[in-house]
Amino acid sequence: MEVERVRVQSLAHGGLHELPAQFIRPASERPENSKALVGVTVPVVSLSQPHDVVVDEISRACSEWGFFLLTDHDVSPAAILRLKEVGEEFFNLPLKEKESYANDPSSGRFDGYGTKMTKNLDEKVEWVDYFFHVMHPPKKVNYNIWPKNPPSYREATEEYGRELQQVTNKLLELLSEGLGLEGKALRSCLMDEEIEYEMKINMYPPCPQPELALGVEPHTDMSALTLLVPNDVPGLQVWKDGNWVAVNYLPNALFVHVGDQVEVLSNGKYKSVLHRSLVDKERTRMSWAVFVTPPHEAMIGPIPELINEENPSKYSTKTYAEYRHRKFNKIPQ
Repeated sequence: MEVERVRVQSLAHGGLHELPAQFIRPASERPENSKALVGVTVPVVSLSQPHDVVVDEISRACSEWGFFLLTDHDVSPAAILRLKEVGEEFFNLPLKEKESYANDPSSGRFDGYGTKMTKNLDEKVEWVDYFFHVMHPPKKVNYNIWPKNPPSYREATEEYGRELQQVTNKLLELLSEGLGLEGKALRSCLMDEEIEYEMKINMYPPCPQPELALGVEPHTDMSALTLLVPNDVPGLQVWKDGNWVAVNYLPNALFVHVGDQVEVLSNGKYKSVLHRSLVDKERTRMSWAVFVTPPHEAMIGPIPELINEENPSKYSTKTYAEYRHRKFNKIPQ
């Protein structure tokens, strides 16, 4: 028997005054009980600086934060704007049309329109709807699941993807140099031409009791890197030195997250960032996250040049498919 789907966007538009029980987080997880630090800001790195400065700043940000905002990155503001416009248009479609793209995570089919990615029906539900699909490489792309409406969705998304790949390649080179390695080192470990790009558009509608809910619960990303652009509604927070730090919106900046795979490859020098997303009572928050991942068969372990007697291996070597079933335990207690 098919379980009836309940979309968060539909609930929000239904005039709710109180959250349904499945969205209310345990007291220890509620935003009202875990305020973010005031006056602390995340690193911002401009690619327009001298090369050595950029390598140093990115290396430090990834070691100390696992996160930074990237500016002057050559992804055009026009491409970012078009990406956002087509994503917003999709989520403004009638529910019946969006449901024609519905996914089924319980059966392992993640591409498409969805709400809850977990298979455990007892877990709390996050206050978010999403659309997920692979962008690259071409052999992994299923265009049948990409939205046909708006008609410009594919063109806008592919344009953004092409520009983002150039920036990602540059970032991986800079990160490799920050480890004292050749620029191609990380890309080679991730199987270079086989690297996958996965788009997840997150849509967090207005929430009647945002102090009790989370858009996305605390987690690290399984990716190598995650590059994200949000709209101007704040909500992202990153965990630093035992506290949550709010990430302010910076127009046209790329929000760069270190993922679990780069932490492993760097033997722990770079840290995958624990982060979460809050929601707003009045406004809709949206974000466009691209997960940069190795193919499932890639062997991921500390790069041998980074291991010695003073710095022994901190992680075992596994396929990325095996790592996808492994959770980094960074959840604050």
